[in-house]
Amino acid sequence: IRSGIVHRIDKNTTGSLIICKNDKAHNHIAKQIKEHSNERRYVGIVYGSFKQSEGFVDKPIGRSSNDRKKMCITDKNSKKAYTSYKVISQGDKYSLVEFELKTGRTHQIRVHMASINHPLLGDDVYGPKKPVKSINGIEIIGQCLHAKTIGFVDLSGKYMEFSAPIPEYMQKLIEELGLN
Repeated sequence: IRSGIVHRIDKNTTGSLIICKNDKAHNHIAKQIKEHSNERRYVGIVYGSFKQSEGFVDKPIGRSSNDRKKMCITDKNSKKAYTSYKVISQGDKYSLVEFELKTGRTHQIRVHMASINHPLLGDDVYGPKKPVKSINGIEIIGQCLHAKTIGFVDLSGKYMEFSAPIPEYMQKLIEELGLN
């Protein structure tokens, strides 16, 4: 029986998951994820400001040959990966960004944003060597990445969309950084 988690998120990422109660539902949703026909939108706080208000990263991702726990941009043993982004708000040091996944690679948003010099705030794997642990007394808990909205077609053919509220600590950071 394949019931259980179909859509998962990275450790220290918050937000929406899809958990199926039976094999039929699991296979139905898994097919949509494999075909990239479902909706997945994330929000995150990244380092830096952007010259363009939206864009995309189209770079293949594979496992790092130097560190088996990390992923990287590589043509060697990689898979196509595509992430679009839209800047919601930005300041001098940080930006609030919405991401839409067209593919679903391990650590995809984290790797893609680091590759364009906008790593996620709090990302101790792909971010700066000395990550920021708190801002004005607000503790940063994991990377500031939130799986906000997920949508799919259920077994009856009805499109369903669910959104998870941004966690309190991240909302406080957004307000403190003037990104709301």
